[in-house]
Amino acid sequence: MPRFAAIDVGSNAIRLRIVDADRPSSGSARQLPLLENGENGGQRDFLNEVVTLRSPVRLGAEVFGGGRLAPSSIGRACEALRGFRAEMDRAQVDAYRAVATSAVREAKNGAVLIERVRREAGIELEAIEGIEEARLIQLAVTRRLSLGSQRALLIDVGGGSTELTLLDHGQAEYTTSLPIGTVRLLETFMRGAETMNHARQRLIEETIDRALAEAIPHIERVDTLVTTGGSVDTLLDLCPADGQKGAIDVSSARALFKKMREVTTEERRNTWNLRPDRADTILPALVIFLRCADAFQQRTWIAPGVGVSAGVLLELIDRHFDVWDAHREANEILEACARLGRRFKFDEPHALHVGRLATQLFDDLREVHAFGHRDRLLLRCGAMLHDVGDFLHYSGHHKHSYYIILHSDIMGIHPEERAIIANIARYHRKGPPDNAHVNFRELSKEARGKVRGLAAILRIADALDREHRQKVENVRTVVDREAGRIVLYLRGDKERELEEWSLENKASMWREEYDLDVQLAEDPIA
Repeated sequence: MPRFAAIDVGSNAIRLRIVDADRPSSGSARQLPLLENGENGGQRDFLNEVVTLRSPVRLGAEVFGGGRLAPSSIGRACEALRGFRAEMDRAQVDAYRAVATSAVREAKNGAVLIERVRREAGIELEAIEGIEEARLIQLAVTRRLSLGSQRALLIDVGGGSTELTLLDHGQAEYTTSLPIGTVRLLETFMRGAETMNHARQRLIEETIDRALAEAIPHIERVDTLVTTGGSVDTLLDLCPADGQKGAIDVSSARALFKKMREVTTEERRNTWNLRPDRADTILPALVIFLRCADAFQQRTWIAPGVGVSAGVLLELIDRHFDVWDAHREANEILEACARLGRRFKFDEPHALHVGRLATQLFDDLREVHAFGHRDRLLLRCGAMLHDVGDFLHYSGHHKHSYYIILHSDIMGIHPEERAIIANIARYHRKGPPDNAHVNFRELSKEARGKVRGLAAILRIADALDREHRQKVENVRTVVDREAGRIVLYLRGDKERELEEWSLENKASMWREEYDLDVQLAEDPIA
């Protein structure tokens, strides 16, 4: 039975989880629940918990106060991860993924930790963005709960950030990462304080409310609050909702908070049997949860018992057994691009049509460009978003599109891929890519090649809808190597002089990149 591991380097602790997994009897791991504590609803044929380890290294303490990881904390983290590496070797793990969240990604010297972990522990540690945290949490929650048609707000409270994801019929409608977390609030407002007086409580509440104010306008209605994070299991034990398994009662949590804020950390630890690193963070965690419950008018929180590591493991397992739904993943990414475009009032019919034309060209020209399936998706994303910069100003809108895409969250797209998409959109018009351009020069050599090749395709697709009226309904492309050209067989309105003129001007980058001329013809199949 294959064995998988997830490492979560958080702001408050570092965790390792190793599981055995088998192909689920249903034929689809997507349908199976997964609990963070290793229970899985009786479906023991899917996975078995092998090892669960936790090291209380609080990396966020220095980062959220001074912006850097202390050398001593880096050393303790490396020591813990060396132990995790040894445990994975003993367990003969087949595949793993190690992720680091807000403390490492925000630390000015986070790269030092990542490099030392690679060198000393032999672990490839990846600092992920808040949007990737949210995606992994969403994956774990939707496997664990049957949300049906409910509008569910997922709230994952970590040490450095809180991720909000609004699900409608199981699909992400809105996602954001807020800079509020238990360790961050503790270090900012309660350093050296044993209790939380009303002044500190009010400061924390105002900080949380300001962060939530950015998200609330995007979240119209919520049927259910789903909460995850290190404090949730503790709250589930202390404040269970009557008659509702796996739910936390807000009124009970509010009463608990009033008791806890009056006593010292040591008293909280002894009275409620808390771990030392939970006895202090439980207070800011309660404030975050309670402010969210008030903001979205909920009396209970659903606590599914999953976390980032569950999402990591599920994806590893799906990919190993080749049951990962790549088609669904691509559709979710494209829908995220569409939501971003709508936010900037893009011309959606044009964007979608250019995206379709670009992928048709990509498919017909595979023997020429030799790009892969993931590159096809990046091209389509760039095609959909190439004109979002119009929102700021038409003049130079290609540069505005680059900026908007580069600084926007697209769930399922990694930062390096987002930079490629942004550059594809950047070069859909005007001058071609140039190493004198900082945005292009900073890409890797491989990424620069993708941008040049894919942007050349996008220019052709964009030219074919120059008037934004979808006159060219379809394009079929044939490669004629002997004649040194590609022939575009067009279907649609024959009155397309502007498109043909535009193509002649915008095809120069294609000719330079692939050394093939472009010729137009009417599709005889039409």
